[in-house]
Amino acid sequence: MQLSDLQVSRLGESRFDSPLAHYVGGRSTNEYYVGEDDRILFDDTVELIRERGLPLEELPSFETGGPKQKIFFEPSKTKVGIVTCGGLCPGLNDVIRALVLELCTHYGVTDVTGFQYGYAGLIPELGHPTIALTPASVDKINERGGTVLGSSRGAQNPVAIVDRLQDLSIDILFVIGGDGSMRGAHNIVREVTQRGAEIAVVGIPKTIDNDIPFVGQSFGFSTAFGKAAESIKAARVEVEAAVGGVAIVKVMGRHAGFIACYSALASNDADFVLIPEVDFSLHGEHGLFNSIADRVKERGSAVVVLAEGAGQALLPAGDTYDASGNIVLSDAGRYLRDEIVNEFAKRDLLLTMRYFSPGYAIRSVPADPSDSVYCSRLAQTAVHAGMAGRTDLVVGRRRHRFVHVPIPFVTQANHSVSPDGDLWLSVLESTNQPHVMA
Repeated sequence: MQLSDLQVSRLGESRFDSPLAHYVGGRSTNEYYVGEDDRILFDDTVELIRERGLPLEELPSFETGGPKQKIFFEPSKTKVGIVTCGGLCPGLNDVIRALVLELCTHYGVTDVTGFQYGYAGLIPELGHPTIALTPASVDKINERGGTVLGSSRGAQNPVAIVDRLQDLSIDILFVIGGDGSMRGAHNIVREVTQRGAEIAVVGIPKTIDNDIPFVGQSFGFSTAFGKAAESIKAARVEVEAAVGGVAIVKVMGRHAGFIACYSALASNDADFVLIPEVDFSLHGEHGLFNSIADRVKERGSAVVVLAEGAGQALLPAGDTYDASGNIVLSDAGRYLRDEIVNEFAKRDLLLTMRYFSPGYAIRSVPADPSDSVYCSRLAQTAVHAGMAGRTDLVVGRRRHRFVHVPIPFVTQANHSVSPDGDLWLSVLESTNQPHVMA
């Protein structure tokens, strides 16, 4: 990785004074505006920086997010589009609301269009009408889960999308979605660039699994693991009231076990946490069956927290794909439930099985206060970036500072739980499960 990998694209020279100047008051503008050359170092330890052996100006760093003193677009003439893509996630309405309020109330933008049902809303032939978004129309939408724009999975033709953006004279498109949606946004940028058009595309990364790298924590994640922790606590109550009680709580996490880990740590009620990043066996001295049986014998009950992508190696590989191009996972939760029931019967052990799968209930709730604040600040950072003519980027927070990350860089890999990292060690310490389940 080099510094050039982290450089954000710009549409051109910023020509207009920011209308946010009245917020500065008597303060120095340097205390409010973010400098054009302000950067956040990629590495966060002296040792990592020393290992690179580079002068300061060549060290990998991110462009800092925030308001610029000069902006690229003239606010009164700027037209903006907003689209939400992929699955639901707490905080989507918070982001939409904050985008509209920042654009209209603070920058003076008067034309904001919402495209319905993901990228499909940018294809006229599919028949989804646009929605005019105003401060009045988005008032209080943050109190409700989901997205007022609707959402959908799957890519659409970038040529047709850019045709639509140009037909509507859209200057900035804000894309709220996961890694697949961001790849779609990058394809839109490529088409815009080929045409020589001046349209900025700014991503606000949304993934309930928290698996997008380099952007800190994804919005909605705090709410999600908090709600998952409530299900784990309910599972604990159920199994403690039963003879030989065992519960499985299946939570989101196709390829990353962050929700499973954080919800287990938040509740401190889990006996076992199973995630995609760490393999486990059903049989063997320290396999799952023996471990659960021993825990029930010792404590009278056991709670297993299962990320949906865990244990896939135990089941036949799937051969179907969803609209986003993701392989449809086998249902490890129901498989483990049935296998545990059969194993306890073989051992002639009493068992009361409980199974929880709260995924849709978690995805559809409003954001908690922590996420609401984060959503607002992400949206404000995205507006500052778009109005300053930045494009082909996502906004995020890295070590408590908001940053701009090029879309090609952020979509090159997934963020996941390290089996050798401190988070997984904390989980092992909390559950006291075997380090190796085999």
